[in-house]
This record gives sequence, structure tokens and C-alpha cells, in this order.
Amino acid sequence: MAVFVTRRIPAEGLRVLSQAGGCLVQQWDSEEPVPRAELLAGVAGKRGLLCLLSDRIDREVLEAAGPDLKVISTMSVGFDHLALDEIKKRGIRVGYTPDVLTDATAELSVALLLAACRRLPEAVEQVKNGGWTTWKPLWMCGYGLSDSTVGIIGLGRIGQAVARRLKPFGVKKFLYSGSRPRPESAAEFDAEFVPLARLAEESDFVMVTCALTPATQGMCNKDFFSRMKKTSVFVNTSRGAVVNQEDMYDALAHGQIAAAGLDVTTPEPLPTDHPLLSLKNCVILPHIGSATYATRSTMAVLAATNLLSGLRGEPMPHELLL
Repeated sequence: MAVFVTRRIPAEGLRVLSQAGGCLVQQWDSEEPVPRAELLAGVAGKRGLLCLLSDRIDREVLEAAGPDLKVISTMSVGFDHLALDEIKKRGIRVGYTPDVLTDATAELSVALLLAACRRLPEAVEQVKNGGWTTWKPLWMCGYGLSDSTVGIIGLGRIGQAVARRLKPFGVKKFLYSGSRPRPESAAEFDAEFVPLARLAEESDFVMVTCALTPATQGMCNKDFFSRMKKTSVFVNTSRGAVVNQEDMYDALAHGQIAAAGLDVTTPEPLPTDHPLLSLKNCVILPHIGSATYATRSTMAVLAATNLLSGLRGEPMPHELLL
């Protein structure tokens, strides 16, 4: 069972593969993404592929792999980097890693919200550059969660986990939007299912935790931001392409919304001269939602286990049904 691993992953995951009988592992052993040419060469003739969300697995890769490729396991909950139509055509099974990163991503979402709404990076910079001269009644004021309305776009696993963590802050009301109502999930927070436009208009804080699909791509655009309150804060920890970044920049730069916190951008990494990085009211992190030692280790083990199970013709712990 020859497999190709596209990056250096936590040792626990690699150990699962190396200790499996009859599994021959070839790995791109680097923290940096595998170059395209190396990916095409590495996957050739392999029965299994363990990839990351930054690896574009398209028709070209599948053709380079050849007919022996039977299983793709991605170390991510998202799968918009996989050409699913092409994969399905070839009868290749796909494993992914939902659930295990829910708590870590929800924690990071709340941290990012607090950093943006209470202006924490700005405040730290003021301490460092001498801007902190005395206590000032109106200096560094932001917005608090108590008695607020929080709108969640995508009340799935991560959206629910975010709401669960925000509720004790004294949030008065939860709204949510998505492809369909989720009354069973919403009941815990007494959350109301509303159209996207109403969520934008009524929310003090907007949390984006939906999947990237054709329906959600570019969904948060000029019209969306124009409906938001001037005092509202926007946070995205889903996928960068859900947001029209030019429209968001305009909204932030012209005071249409108060602040934004992003853990995802388009592209990734964001160029250091990107206009968003010039804004004090935009906090940007380098896609670290799942970045705890325990979570990344668990993701690697699950991705490896999915791969092995698929190669053996057994049920995967988490298989994407195509």
C-alpha cells in the first residue's frame, strides 16, 4: 500500500502509517507546501494520498496518480480544495477530519472576536510605542458582548460551539442564517433563523462559520456590509472566499462597520502589502483556528486512520460520501 503524504505532519499521525503492516510511506518532509511538480511526481502510482487544505487536488493530480489511487484523506474539515466531481468519477474514496477541530476553532473565533471588538492589538501597540501616557476616559474604547445580538452564518458544529462559548458573556439574542433552519441545534441558544439581510441589519457581532460552497462564495459583499451597523464587528473563521475582501476593505476604511477579525483570507498567505493590513480596525491571523498541539495531533491521527481504513476496504471513521 504505497501512499504519499504531502507535508510534515504531527509525529503521531505518521506513526499510525509507518506502523501499519504493508504500508510504504513517501512524504514531502517540509513545513512548506509541496511544489506542484513534486506533488505530481509523488502521487504517481500511489494507492493513497494524505493531503492538506492548501493542496489543490484537481484533475491534473488525479491523472498523474493514475488508476491505482483509491483513497484521498485530507487533514481538514473543509474539502473545497478537492475536485470532488473528478474524484467521484474515478471511484476514489475521501476521508476528512470534522468534529476534532470544532472546539479549537470555536475558541479561536471567540478570541478573534474579543481582539477585534476590544481593540487588543491596537492597545498592545500603544503600550509598546509610548502611546500609553495616562488613564483616559475615552481612550481605546471598544464594544462589549453583554446585552448584544450575535448573528452566526452557518449554525453547524463550529457555529454551535461558538454560540455555546459566547452565551455566558451575556449575549441577549442569537440569530442565524444558513441553507436551512436547524431547530434542534438552535434550541439550546433560543436562536432565530433569519434571512442573511436581516442578520446583517440586526447583529452587533457577525460570526461566519459556514462552509465554502457556490452558494456562499462572495456572500459577504458590499450589499451585506452596507446593511450592518456602524458599530458592528465582523469575524470570519470559515474560508476567505466567503467574503468579498475589496468590499470589506471599503466598509472598514470608511467606517461602515466598526471592526473585523479574520483567520482566513484570499489568498493565503495574504501579501504583506495588502490594503487590509494597513487598517487598525482589522485583526488578521494566519489561519490558526485548529492550531493547538492536541488538535493538530488528533487531526493527523484521524487522517492517517481514514487513509488506512480506506485502503483496507473498511469503513472510515469519517468518510465524505460523494
